Amino acid sequence: MRKALKSVSGDVLYIIIPAYNESENIIRVIEGWYPVVEKHNGDGKSRLVVIDDGSTDNTYDILREIANARPLMEVIPRENHGHGPTVLFGYRYALKKGADYIFQTDSDGQTVPSEFSPFWRRREKHDMLVGLRKNREDGKDRVFLAKVLRQIIFSVFGVRCPDANTPFRLMKAGPLAKCLNAIPENAELSNALLTVKYEKSGCAVRYLPITFRSRQGGTDALNRSRRFAIIRRSLGEFRRVKKEWEK
Repeated sequence: MRKALKSVSGDVLYIIIPAYNESENIIRVIEGWYPVVEKHNGDGKSRLVVIDDGSTDNTYDILREIANARPLMEVIPRENHGHGPTVLFGYRYALKKGADYIFQTDSDGQTVPSEFSPFWRRREKHDMLVGLRKNREDGKDRVFLAKVLRQIIFSVFGVRCPDANTPFRLMKAGPLAKCLNAIPENAELSNALLTVKYEKSGCAVRYLPITFRSRQGGTDALNRSRRFAIIRRSLGEFRRVKKEWEK
């Protein structure tokens, strides 16, 4: 069994990672992020929480095996609900368990664990720190989708979010608990809506540049038809949420 490193602070950190059919990536991802939660172990209370969103491959079996040697890691199996609802589930779980700070990233290996430190150093000054993907390596389709999403958010909500949907964000528990109540449980782009809610609520939000690599393994399912479907659904979802917020 691995021996936990001495924590650099007493703050309890929960790292939330949703996973769906990531058998090709998940070991590398855990090997990268587990040392982060070890370093910031909150006197043994911090956790790396991986939520298996109903994978149909052997992702869950791999997770259970590698968690055996990692006392600060939890694996939660769940029926498939999609990325957005699974992220929200993870946030609520972390809050229920008493996390002081909640960090979210994805299981495809696109983010770089070594870039977490600048976020952690600034954690007390901001309610939310979000990764700003400047030099992206994940393809023109996804860059295009992010640009359109930025325009839709401004059109619907009237706020400018440089990178609203980034899966690299560190949040204080208190503001997250308040803003989370305004996000529908089935929201597909839950992180984007959460960023908008933070901005509209006057929370202290800061965007820090991060590296965003191409998917490290497996197949990217974002083809052209699905890209435009996401744009149509996000527009409808944002309009519905805006009406709820205005009630």
